[in-house]
Amino acid sequence: MSYQEEDYLQLSGIQHFKFCRRQWALIHIESQWAENLRTVSGTLMHENAHDADFRESRGDLIITRGMPVFSPALGVSGQCDVVEFRRSHGGIPLRRQEGLWLPYPVEYKHGVFREDTGDTLQLCAQAMCLEEMLCCAISEGALYYGETHRRTIVQFTEALRQKVRETLLEMHALFQRKHTPRVKTRTACNACSLKELCLPQLMRRSSVAEYLANALKEDACDTF
Repeated sequence: MSYQEEDYLQLSGIQHFKFCRRQWALIHIESQWAENLRTVSGTLMHENAHDADFRESRGDLIITRGMPVFSPALGVSGQCDVVEFRRSHGGIPLRRQEGLWLPYPVEYKHGVFREDTGDTLQLCAQAMCLEEMLCCAISEGALYYGETHRRTIVQFTEALRQKVRETLLEMHALFQRKHTPRVKTRTACNACSLKELCLPQLMRRSSVAEYLANALKEDACDTF
């Protein structure tokens, strides 16, 4: 399957979707947004990384920032924070550069690495876009976290790639239906910048039907 450009979703939405499907829908379907300290810190970090005019050569390493990427197969587009091109026999030719160079995506994130986020999915999707655009194979990339000032290496396994495909298929299905999922309250809601728009606390209140059902149960117990 190949998507048309007008149907492309934002690469950055993968992280939102993994965190909360409703949050993703509020941002990417309903165009709602609100800031908090975490989002502002993350935005500042990405602004520094997305300097599209930046290009640096260090011997066997070329560093670029803010590289636009897209994939008709996945139906996504966006920007890579950093793409390092490393000299490699298994790489690709670059204009005005001698030798062969292998792309190595690096995504900048606020906070620390956690297994349950969409960071690895987003990075893998970037690699899959680069592979499709440049006709190459990319086996790994890295996530750089602002709190620890360290990189976490991510292997682009087939299982991770399949998870990217499945996630994007679900995202496209919801986007085509213009469907915003209902609230599923959890502890992470407290850290969400959209909690005042989403109003997850309202879902904790019983509906009228639930109230009446509970009241009838109590009356039945009192009768017996």
